[in-house]
Amino acid sequence: MARDQMVIIGAGIGGLVAAALLGARGYAVTVVEAQSRPGGKLRAIDVVGNAIDAGPTVFTLRDVFADIFTACGSAIDDPLTLRPATILARHAWSDDRLDLFADPARSEAAIGDFAGASAARDYRSFRTEAARIFDALDPAFMRRPRADPLTLAARLAMRRVGDAFALRPYESLWRALGEHFADPRLQQLFGRYATYCGSSPFACPAERRPLGAMVWLTTAQASGFPLTRHNVFFSPDYPAEFNALAAQRPAADPSVYVCAQDRDDLGNAPAGPERFQINVNAPPIGDTQKLPPQEIESCTQAMHRRLSQAGLSLGSAVGETRLLTPTDFEVLCPSTGGALYGRASRGWAVPFLRQGSRTRIPGLYCAGGSCHPGAAGLPMAPLSASLAVDCLAADHASTSWFRRRAMPGGISTPPAMTANTG
Repeated sequence: MARDQMVIIGAGIGGLVAAALLGARGYAVTVVEAQSRPGGKLRAIDVVGNAIDAGPTVFTLRDVFADIFTACGSAIDDPLTLRPATILARHAWSDDRLDLFADPARSEAAIGDFAGASAARDYRSFRTEAARIFDALDPAFMRRPRADPLTLAARLAMRRVGDAFALRPYESLWRALGEHFADPRLQQLFGRYATYCGSSPFACPAERRPLGAMVWLTTAQASGFPLTRHNVFFSPDYPAEFNALAAQRPAADPSVYVCAQDRDDLGNAPAGPERFQINVNAPPIGDTQKLPPQEIESCTQAMHRRLSQAGLSLGSAVGETRLLTPTDFEVLCPSTGGALYGRASRGWAVPFLRQGSRTRIPGLYCAGGSCHPGAAGLPMAPLSASLAVDCLAADHASTSWFRRRAMPGGISTPPAMTANTG
């Protein structure tokens, strides 16, 4: 094999981005994939002639992807048409509804109308702290190779000394949100974002319980609730939901996410049936057991009951409904139990325990959603790939074969002295 030949194992987003970046640097790249098509978790599944997205549904941190296109000699707007969302998501607690907007001022006003002027002020203080934490960790942690705690503290201190003390690593997200929001619905809403990296809001950052999912893919006629593209229907008892998941059993009354894939963010819908992806958190037990049919039916009924209590009816599915369980996700990503975001990790050092770019095997590097910097959304996989490619290139340059060439100067040594034999 030629020295500059690179082999990528896995054509998920991390592998594809790594291949593109290596190719742009002049390496010869071969990509190997076990599945029938590329994409990894970012995939569509055919359900009776309808391609329904079965993986990530949210696109964030546009600059991460723009940088990749730039590094490959292109621009993100050449092949893609991206439109910013106005409504980020619609949230429901039975009859109560709240939209969050891309414009923070509109979100603040909506929260004020929903829960009062004090809640709007709470949201403003929460945004300020969240922005401070993101601005500190984005350059020092997410876009740098994995570091130990002392190295990260040093990086933070070089930028701004106070950043190292603003991260609150020993508090649960739920407790921190309780300091910001008096309204438990708002605490529940923002606590949900922990689930997007496979965590319970009651445990992270000190612990990441891995979360699997039950995912229904279907085409149906919706009525009642005014859906937008992204919709969350909250359980009335959030602690009970996560207690059940921690005990490795599905929740009796779960929160439900509905992605109405044929709607825009303003809720404009096509005439006739629509494609839906419907998600409920589930325990990652796909490597040890299959959910029995009666448990699957119970989960399905609980999902429909939660939607119905908010006024949403999906009517009768048009054709087949495809259900993906933790067992199906275990097949796609072996040795995970069907956890969507990697294995569990516990302790205050959770963020430092993920697999880094380098491994103990020379020439083997890791990238993907389960590697540093983590799995909090689609952008983390390409960030991981970029870091791995940078490490590979640096290591490759430092171990280049020595090539003989004429050099000026040099090292002189005195001639050997011959003993006097006279």
